Amino acid sequence: MESYATALLYAIPFFIILVLFEVLYGHLAKKQKHNVMDTVSSLSSGLTNVVKDSLGLGIIIVTYPYLLEHLALMEIKTTWVVWVVGFLALDFAGYWNHRLSHHINFFWNQHVIHHSSEEFNLACALRQSISNLLGYFPILLIPAALLGVPHKVIAILAPIQLFAQFWYHTQHIGKMGWLEYIIVTPSQHRVHHAINPEYIDKNLGQIFCIWDRMFGTFQEELKEVPPQYGVLKPAATWNPIVINFQHLWRLAKDAWRTKSIWDKIRIWFMPTGWRPSDVKEKYPITGIEDVYNFKKYKPHASKALKGYSIFQLTANTVLMLFMFYNYTEIGFSGLLLFGAYIFVGIYGYTTLMDKEPYAVWIEVFRGMAGLMLIYITGDWFGLDLFVPYGSYLVGIYFLITIFGGIYFSYSEKNFVAPDMAS
Repeated sequence: MESYATALLYAIPFFIILVLFEVLYGHLAKKQKHNVMDTVSSLSSGLTNVVKDSLGLGIIIVTYPYLLEHLALMEIKTTWVVWVVGFLALDFAGYWNHRLSHHINFFWNQHVIHHSSEEFNLACALRQSISNLLGYFPILLIPAALLGVPHKVIAILAPIQLFAQFWYHTQHIGKMGWLEYIIVTPSQHRVHHAINPEYIDKNLGQIFCIWDRMFGTFQEELKEVPPQYGVLKPAATWNPIVINFQHLWRLAKDAWRTKSIWDKIRIWFMPTGWRPSDVKEKYPITGIEDVYNFKKYKPHASKALKGYSIFQLTANTVLMLFMFYNYTEIGFSGLLLFGAYIFVGIYGYTTLMDKEPYAVWIEVFRGMAGLMLIYITGDWFGLDLFVPYGSYLVGIYFLITIFGGIYFSYSEKNFVAPDMAS
Protein backbone atom coordinates (compact mmCIF):
# COMPACT_ATOMS: atom_id res chain seq x y z
CA MET A 1 0.00 0.00 0.00
CA GLU A 2 2.95 2.32 0.60
CA SER A 3 4.01 2.09 -3.06
CA TYR A 4 0.40 2.75 -4.14
CA ALA A 5 0.30 5.88 -1.94
CA THR A 6 3.59 7.05 -3.46
CA ALA A 7 2.22 6.58 -6.99
CA LEU A 8 -0.85 8.63 -6.08
CA LEU A 9 1.37 11.51 -4.96
CA TYR A 10 2.28 11.99 -8.63
CA ALA A 11 -0.88 10.76 -10.36
CA ILE A 12 -3.39 12.96 -8.51
CA PRO A 13 -1.73 16.34 -9.28
CA PHE A 14 -1.31 15.21 -12.91
CA PHE A 15 -5.01 14.41 -13.27
CA ILE A 16 -6.04 17.67 -11.57
CA ILE A 17 -3.81 19.66 -13.94
CA LEU A 18 -5.47 17.98 -16.93
CA VAL A 19 -8.93 18.78 -15.54
CA LEU A 20 -7.93 22.44 -15.06
CA PHE A 21 -6.54 22.50 -18.60
CA GLU A 22 -9.86 21.21 -19.94
CA VAL A 23 -11.73 23.88 -17.94
CA LEU A 24 -9.42 26.57 -19.35
CA TYR A 25 -9.78 25.27 -22.90
CA GLY A 26 -13.56 25.17 -22.57
CA HIS A 27 -13.56 28.76 -21.34
CA LEU A 28 -11.30 30.07 -24.11
CA ALA A 29 -13.13 28.12 -26.82
CA LYS A 30 -16.51 29.13 -25.37
CA LYS A 31 -17.44 25.44 -25.17
CA GLN A 32 -17.45 24.98 -21.42
CA LYS A 33 -18.39 21.44 -20.36
CA HIS A 34 -17.85 21.94 -16.63
CA ASN A 35 -20.29 22.96 -13.91
CA VAL A 36 -18.35 24.16 -10.83
CA MET A 37 -20.31 22.18 -8.26
CA ASP A 38 -20.44 19.04 -10.40
CA THR A 39 -16.68 19.18 -10.94
CA VAL A 40 -16.04 19.66 -7.22
CA SER A 41 -18.29 16.66 -6.56
CA SER A 42 -16.44 14.55 -9.13
CA LEU A 43 -13.00 15.40 -7.77
CA SER A 44 -14.24 14.80 -4.22
CA SER A 45 -15.40 11.35 -5.29
CA GLY A 46 -11.90 10.68 -6.58
CA LEU A 47 -10.47 11.61 -3.17
CA THR A 48 -12.74 9.15 -1.36
CA ASN A 49 -11.77 6.37 -3.75
CA VAL A 50 -8.01 6.77 -3.46
CA VAL A 51 -8.15 7.16 0.34
CA LYS A 52 -10.23 3.99 0.63
CA ASP A 53 -7.94 2.05 -1.70
CA SER A 54 -4.75 3.32 -0.04
CA LEU A 55 -6.00 1.99 3.29
CA GLY A 56 -6.70 -1.43 1.79
CA LEU A 57 -10.32 -1.39 2.92
CA GLY A 58 -12.02 -4.42 1.39
CA ILE A 59 -12.05 -8.19 1.23
CA ILE A 60 -10.63 -10.08 -1.75
CA ILE A 61 -12.40 -13.38 -2.42
CA VAL A 62 -9.32 -14.96 -3.97
CA THR A 63 -5.94 -13.47 -4.85
CA TYR A 64 -4.25 -13.64 -8.23
CA PRO A 65 -1.09 -15.30 -6.83
CA TYR A 66 -3.28 -18.12 -5.48
CA LEU A 67 -4.93 -18.62 -8.88
CA LEU A 68 -1.56 -18.50 -10.60
CA GLU A 69 -0.10 -21.14 -8.28
CA HIS A 70 -3.00 -23.56 -8.72
CA LEU A 71 -4.13 -22.98 -12.31
CA ALA A 72 -1.08 -22.14 -14.44
CA LEU A 73 -0.82 -24.55 -17.38
CA MET A 74 2.28 -22.95 -18.87
CA GLU A 75 4.79 -20.15 -18.45
CA ILE A 76 5.46 -17.60 -21.17
CA LYS A 77 9.22 -17.21 -21.55
CA THR A 78 9.47 -14.38 -24.10
CA THR A 79 9.60 -11.07 -22.24
CA TRP A 80 7.66 -8.81 -24.61
CA VAL A 81 5.01 -11.49 -25.20
CA VAL A 82 4.20 -11.82 -21.50
CA TRP A 83 3.60 -8.07 -21.24
CA VAL A 84 1.32 -8.04 -24.29
CA VAL A 85 -0.62 -11.10 -23.10
CA GLY A 86 -0.85 -9.64 -19.59
CA PHE A 87 -2.27 -6.35 -20.86
CA LEU A 88 -4.79 -8.07 -23.13
CA ALA A 89 -5.86 -10.36 -20.27
CA LEU A 90 -6.33 -7.37 -17.97
CA ASP A 91 -8.39 -5.52 -20.55
CA PHE A 92 -10.48 -8.63 -21.27
CA ALA A 93 -11.17 -9.00 -17.54
CA GLY A 94 -11.97 -5.29 -17.34
CA TYR A 95 -14.57 -5.64 -20.09
CA TRP A 96 -16.40 -8.44 -18.27
CA ASN A 97 -16.15 -6.69 -14.93
CA HIS A 98 -17.65 -3.61 -16.55
CA ARG A 99 -20.39 -5.67 -18.17
CA LEU A 100 -21.31 -7.31 -14.85
CA SER A 101 -21.45 -3.86 -13.24
CA HIS A 102 -23.99 -2.69 -15.80
CA HIS A 103 -26.20 -5.76 -15.93
CA ILE A 104 -26.54 -7.05 -12.35
CA ASN A 105 -28.32 -5.12 -9.59
CA PHE A 106 -25.77 -5.70 -6.84
CA PHE A 107 -22.76 -4.90 -9.00
CA TRP A 108 -24.37 -1.76 -10.44
CA ASN A 109 -24.09 -0.20 -6.99
CA GLN A 110 -20.29 -0.18 -7.24
CA HIS A 111 -20.38 1.53 -10.64
CA VAL A 112 -23.30 3.94 -10.48
CA ILE A 113 -21.11 6.68 -8.97
CA HIS A 114 -19.08 6.78 -12.19
CA HIS A 115 -22.21 7.47 -14.26
CA SER A 116 -23.90 9.80 -11.78
CA SER A 117 -22.62 13.05 -13.26
CA GLU A 118 -25.01 14.74 -15.67
CA GLU A 119 -21.99 16.29 -17.38
CA PHE A 120 -19.26 14.52 -19.33
CA ASN A 121 -15.71 15.73 -18.81
CA LEU A 122 -12.33 14.66 -17.47
CA ALA A 123 -13.45 15.29 -13.89
CA CYS A 124 -16.24 12.73 -14.09
CA ALA A 125 -13.60 10.10 -14.92
CA LEU A 126 -12.53 10.43 -11.29
CA ARG A 127 -15.96 9.49 -9.96
CA GLN A 128 -14.89 6.10 -8.63
CA SER A 129 -16.46 3.72 -6.14
CA ILE A 130 -15.93 3.26 -2.41
CA SER A 131 -18.68 0.64 -2.17
CA ASN A 132 -16.68 -2.12 -3.90
CA LEU A 133 -15.68 -3.71 -0.61
CA LEU A 134 -15.85 -7.28 -1.96
CA GLY A 135 -13.05 -7.87 -4.44
CA TYR A 136 -13.76 -10.50 -7.09
CA PHE A 137 -11.72 -9.08 -9.99
CA PRO A 138 -8.90 -11.70 -9.74
CA ILE A 139 -11.46 -14.37 -10.68
CA LEU A 140 -11.83 -12.66 -14.05
CA LEU A 141 -8.06 -12.98 -14.50
CA ILE A 142 -8.24 -16.78 -14.72
CA PRO A 143 -7.19 -16.66 -18.43
CA ALA A 144 -4.02 -14.82 -17.38
CA ALA A 145 -3.39 -17.35 -14.61
CA LEU A 146 -3.87 -20.27 -17.00
CA LEU A 147 -1.25 -18.75 -19.32
CA GLY A 148 1.14 -18.25 -16.41
CA VAL A 149 1.35 -14.45 -16.54
CA PRO A 150 3.45 -13.53 -13.46
CA HIS A 151 1.86 -11.59 -10.62
CA LYS A 152 4.52 -8.88 -10.95
CA VAL A 153 3.46 -8.23 -14.54
CA ILE A 154 -0.21 -7.89 -13.55
CA ALA A 155 0.70 -5.64 -10.60
CA ILE A 156 2.65 -3.26 -12.86
CA LEU A 157 0.14 -3.26 -15.72
CA ALA A 158 -3.02 -2.83 -13.60
CA PRO A 159 -2.50 0.86 -12.65
CA ILE A 160 -1.32 1.65 -16.20
CA GLN A 161 -4.47 0.08 -17.66
CA LEU A 162 -6.59 1.98 -15.11
CA PHE A 163 -4.99 5.40 -15.61
CA ALA A 164 -5.16 4.96 -19.41
CA GLN A 165 -8.96 5.14 -19.13
CA PHE A 166 -8.86 8.78 -18.01
CA TRP A 167 -8.20 10.69 -21.22
CA TYR A 168 -11.29 9.71 -23.21
CA HIS A 169 -13.77 11.31 -20.79
CA THR A 170 -14.09 14.47 -22.85
CA GLN A 171 -16.42 16.17 -25.34
CA HIS A 172 -13.63 18.18 -26.95
CA ILE A 173 -12.24 15.37 -29.13
CA GLY A 174 -14.22 14.14 -32.13
CA LYS A 175 -13.99 10.83 -33.95
CA MET A 176 -10.46 9.54 -34.50
CA GLY A 177 -10.53 7.78 -37.87
CA TRP A 178 -9.01 4.30 -38.03
CA LEU A 179 -8.33 4.30 -34.27
CA GLU A 180 -12.09 3.93 -33.78
CA TYR A 181 -11.67 0.28 -34.84
CA ILE A 182 -8.95 -0.52 -32.30
CA ILE A 183 -9.12 1.49 -29.09
CA VAL A 184 -11.82 3.07 -26.96
CA THR A 185 -12.11 6.71 -28.02
CA PRO A 186 -13.89 9.76 -26.56
CA SER A 187 -16.67 9.33 -29.12
CA GLN A 188 -17.25 5.72 -28.07
CA HIS A 189 -17.14 6.56 -24.38
CA ARG A 190 -19.61 9.42 -24.78
CA VAL A 191 -22.00 6.75 -26.03
CA HIS A 192 -21.22 4.63 -22.99
CA HIS A 193 -22.08 7.42 -20.53
CA ALA A 194 -25.27 8.39 -22.36
CA ILE A 195 -28.77 7.50 -21.18
CA ASN A 196 -30.36 7.63 -24.63
CA PRO A 197 -32.22 4.37 -25.37
CA GLU A 198 -29.94 3.81 -28.37
CA TYR A 199 -26.84 4.02 -26.19
CA ILE A 200 -27.70 2.38 -22.85
CA ASP A 201 -25.20 -0.31 -21.74
CA LYS A 202 -23.09 -0.02 -24.88
CA ASN A 203 -19.31 0.32 -25.39
CA LEU A 204 -18.15 -1.46 -22.24
CA GLY A 205 -14.52 -1.81 -23.33
CA GLN A 206 -11.82 -0.04 -21.35
CA ILE A 207 -8.79 0.23 -23.64
CA PHE A 208 -9.60 -1.89 -26.71
CA CYS A 209 -12.99 -1.75 -28.43
CA ILE A 210 -12.48 -5.21 -29.95
CA TRP A 211 -14.32 -6.83 -27.03
CA ASP A 212 -17.45 -4.76 -27.72
CA ARG A 213 -17.30 -5.66 -31.40
CA MET A 214 -16.80 -9.36 -30.57
CA PHE A 215 -19.56 -9.62 -27.95
CA GLY A 216 -22.23 -7.39 -29.51
CA THR A 217 -22.08 -4.34 -27.23
CA PHE A 218 -20.56 -1.84 -29.67
CA GLN A 219 -22.49 1.29 -30.68
CA GLU A 220 -21.19 4.15 -32.79
CA GLU A 221 -21.97 7.74 -31.78
CA LEU A 222 -24.73 8.98 -34.09
CA LYS A 223 -24.96 12.58 -35.32
CA GLU A 224 -28.74 12.53 -35.05
CA VAL A 225 -28.66 11.21 -31.45
CA PRO A 226 -26.73 13.64 -29.22
CA PRO A 227 -25.70 11.90 -25.98
CA GLN A 228 -27.51 12.89 -22.78
CA TYR A 229 -25.59 12.06 -19.63
CA GLY A 230 -26.33 10.78 -16.14
CA VAL A 231 -28.39 7.88 -14.79
CA LEU A 232 -32.08 7.15 -15.30
CA LYS A 233 -32.66 7.48 -11.55
CA PRO A 234 -30.81 10.76 -10.91
CA ALA A 235 -28.58 11.00 -7.85
CA ALA A 236 -29.83 14.53 -7.04
CA THR A 237 -26.92 15.25 -4.69
CA TRP A 238 -23.33 16.48 -4.84
CA ASN A 239 -22.37 14.13 -2.01
CA PRO A 240 -20.29 11.26 -3.51
CA ILE A 241 -20.53 9.15 -0.36
CA VAL A 242 -24.33 9.23 -0.51
CA ILE A 243 -24.30 8.42 -4.24
CA ASN A 244 -22.13 5.36 -3.57
CA PHE A 245 -24.84 3.70 -1.51
CA GLN A 246 -28.12 5.02 -2.99
CA HIS A 247 -28.74 2.01 -5.20
CA LEU A 248 -27.75 -0.44 -2.46
CA TRP A 249 -30.19 1.25 -0.09
CA ARG A 250 -32.99 0.94 -2.66
CA LEU A 251 -32.23 -2.77 -3.08
CA ALA A 252 -32.21 -3.30 0.68
CA LYS A 253 -35.56 -1.53 1.09
CA ASP A 254 -37.12 -3.52 -1.74
CA ALA A 255 -35.77 -6.80 -0.33
CA TRP A 256 -37.25 -5.92 3.07
CA ARG A 257 -40.62 -4.80 1.72
CA THR A 258 -41.39 -7.61 -0.72
CA LYS A 259 -43.51 -10.46 0.62
CA SER A 260 -41.86 -13.02 -1.63
CA ILE A 261 -38.96 -14.90 -0.03
CA TRP A 262 -37.66 -15.75 -3.50
CA ASP A 263 -37.68 -12.08 -4.51
CA LYS A 264 -35.82 -11.13 -1.32
CA ILE A 265 -32.97 -13.36 -2.50
CA ARG A 266 -32.94 -12.88 -6.25
CA ILE A 267 -33.30 -9.09 -6.32
CA TRP A 268 -29.55 -8.76 -5.74
CA PHE A 269 -28.67 -10.82 -8.81
CA MET A 270 -31.39 -9.75 -11.23
CA PRO A 271 -30.79 -7.34 -14.13
CA THR A 272 -30.10 -3.76 -13.09
CA GLY A 273 -33.32 -1.91 -12.30
CA TRP A 274 -35.41 -5.05 -11.67
CA ARG A 275 -37.79 -4.77 -8.70
CA PRO A 276 -40.30 -7.21 -7.15
CA SER A 277 -43.75 -6.67 -8.68
CA ASP A 278 -45.51 -6.09 -5.34
CA VAL A 279 -42.97 -3.49 -4.23
CA LYS A 280 -42.87 -1.83 -7.64
CA GLU A 281 -46.63 -1.31 -7.52
CA LYS A 282 -46.79 -0.09 -3.92
CA TYR A 283 -43.59 1.99 -3.91
CA PRO A 284 -43.06 3.39 -7.41
CA ILE A 285 -39.77 5.14 -8.17
CA THR A 286 -39.86 7.98 -10.65
CA GLY A 287 -37.02 8.08 -13.15
CA ILE A 288 -36.21 10.01 -16.31
CA GLU A 289 -38.75 9.30 -19.03
CA ASP A 290 -37.67 11.84 -21.65
CA VAL A 291 -33.88 12.07 -21.81
CA TYR A 292 -34.08 15.23 -23.91
CA ASN A 293 -36.34 17.04 -21.48
CA PHE A 294 -35.26 16.60 -17.88
CA LYS A 295 -33.95 19.10 -15.36
CA LYS A 296 -30.36 18.57 -14.31
CA TYR A 297 -29.53 18.67 -10.62
CA LYS A 298 -28.26 22.19 -10.11
CA PRO A 299 -29.44 23.85 -6.88
CA HIS A 300 -28.74 27.56 -6.97
CA ALA A 301 -25.53 28.54 -5.23
CA SER A 302 -23.87 31.90 -4.74
CA LYS A 303 -20.41 32.60 -6.15
CA ALA A 304 -19.19 32.68 -2.57
CA LEU A 305 -20.42 29.13 -1.89
CA LYS A 306 -18.88 27.92 -5.13
CA GLY A 307 -15.57 29.50 -4.16
CA TYR A 308 -15.80 28.06 -0.66
CA SER A 309 -16.49 24.60 -2.08
CA ILE A 310 -13.36 24.86 -4.25
CA PHE A 311 -11.40 25.93 -1.15
CA GLN A 312 -12.64 22.91 0.82
CA LEU A 313 -11.80 20.56 -2.05
CA THR A 314 -8.31 22.06 -2.30
CA ALA A 315 -7.71 21.86 1.45
CA ASN A 316 -8.80 18.24 1.66
CA THR A 317 -6.67 17.35 -1.37
CA VAL A 318 -3.60 18.91 0.27
CA LEU A 319 -4.30 17.08 3.54
CA MET A 320 -4.69 13.80 1.65
CA LEU A 321 -1.43 14.30 -0.26
CA PHE A 322 0.35 14.87 3.05
CA MET A 323 -1.17 11.64 4.32
CA PHE A 324 0.31 9.80 1.33
CA TYR A 325 3.67 11.57 1.71
CA ASN A 326 3.95 10.64 5.39
CA TYR A 327 2.21 7.27 4.94
CA THR A 328 4.73 5.04 6.73
CA GLU A 329 5.40 7.33 9.69
CA ILE A 330 1.72 7.93 10.46
CA GLY A 331 1.07 4.22 11.11
CA PHE A 332 -2.05 2.21 10.31
CA SER A 333 -4.23 3.40 13.23
CA GLY A 334 -3.26 6.98 12.46
CA LEU A 335 -4.02 6.45 8.77
CA LEU A 336 -7.49 5.15 9.63
CA LEU A 337 -8.14 8.26 11.73
CA PHE A 338 -6.73 10.56 9.05
CA GLY A 339 -8.75 8.80 6.34
CA ALA A 340 -11.91 9.00 8.44
CA TYR A 341 -11.40 12.73 8.85
CA ILE A 342 -11.09 13.22 5.09
CA PHE A 343 -14.27 11.19 4.55
CA VAL A 344 -16.18 13.25 7.12
CA GLY A 345 -14.78 16.42 5.57
CA ILE A 346 -15.95 15.49 2.08
CA TYR A 347 -19.33 14.43 3.44
CA GLY A 348 -19.60 17.74 5.26
CA TYR A 349 -18.77 20.24 2.56
CA THR A 350 -20.66 18.38 -0.21
CA THR A 351 -23.71 18.27 2.08
CA LEU A 352 -23.27 22.02 2.48
CA MET A 353 -23.16 22.28 -1.33
CA ASP A 354 -26.52 20.45 -1.34
CA LYS A 355 -27.78 23.09 1.13
CA GLU A 356 -28.96 20.41 3.54
CA PRO A 357 -30.02 21.88 6.91
CA TYR A 358 -27.93 19.42 8.93
CA ALA A 359 -24.69 20.33 7.10
CA VAL A 360 -23.89 22.98 9.71
CA TRP A 361 -23.69 20.37 12.45
CA ILE A 362 -21.29 18.20 10.47
CA GLU A 363 -19.04 21.16 9.70
CA VAL A 364 -19.01 22.42 13.29
CA PHE A 365 -18.34 18.91 14.58
CA ARG A 366 -15.43 18.16 12.26
CA GLY A 367 -13.89 21.57 12.85
CA MET A 368 -14.04 21.20 16.62
CA ALA A 369 -12.85 17.58 16.46
CA GLY A 370 -9.85 18.63 14.39
CA LEU A 371 -8.95 21.43 16.81
CA MET A 372 -9.28 19.04 19.73
CA LEU A 373 -6.98 16.50 18.06
CA ILE A 374 -4.29 19.14 17.53
CA TYR A 375 -4.69 20.32 21.14
CA ILE A 376 -4.35 16.78 22.53
CA THR A 377 -1.45 15.61 20.33
CA GLY A 378 0.27 18.97 19.80
CA ASP A 379 0.61 18.29 16.08
CA TRP A 380 -1.32 17.18 12.99
CA PHE A 381 0.06 13.71 12.25
CA GLY A 382 3.67 14.95 12.25
CA LEU A 383 3.07 17.88 9.88
CA ASP A 384 5.28 20.28 11.87
CA LEU A 385 8.34 18.18 10.99
CA PHE A 386 7.81 19.06 7.32
CA VAL A 387 6.09 22.46 7.47
CA PRO A 388 7.00 24.89 10.28
CA TYR A 389 3.83 25.81 12.20
CA GLY A 390 1.92 23.51 9.85
CA SER A 391 -0.46 22.46 12.61
CA TYR A 392 -1.38 26.11 13.18
CA LEU A 393 -2.31 26.39 9.51
CA VAL A 394 -4.49 23.29 9.81
CA GLY A 395 -6.02 24.78 12.97
CA ILE A 396 -6.92 27.93 11.02
CA TYR A 397 -8.51 25.70 8.38
CA PHE A 398 -10.66 24.08 11.08
CA LEU A 399 -11.78 27.50 12.32
CA ILE A 400 -12.70 28.50 8.76
CA THR A 401 -14.64 25.23 8.47
CA ILE A 402 -16.65 25.99 11.62
CA PHE A 403 -17.51 29.56 10.70
CA GLY A 404 -17.92 28.75 7.00
CA GLY A 405 -20.37 25.99 7.83
CA ILE A 406 -22.42 28.33 10.01
CA TYR A 407 -22.31 31.23 7.56
CA PHE A 408 -23.24 29.33 4.41
CA SER A 409 -25.89 27.22 6.12
CA TYR A 410 -27.82 30.37 6.91
CA SER A 411 -26.82 32.77 4.13
CA GLU A 412 -27.65 30.33 1.32
CA LYS A 413 -31.18 29.86 2.64
CA ASN A 414 -32.05 33.34 1.43
CA PHE A 415 -29.87 33.33 -1.67
CA VAL A 416 -31.69 33.81 -4.96
CA ALA A 417 -29.73 33.36 -8.17
CA PRO A 418 -29.75 36.45 -10.43
CA ASP A 419 -31.62 34.65 -13.21
CA MET A 420 -34.31 33.62 -10.73
CA ALA A 421 -34.76 36.96 -9.01
CA SER A 422 -38.15 38.57 -9.35
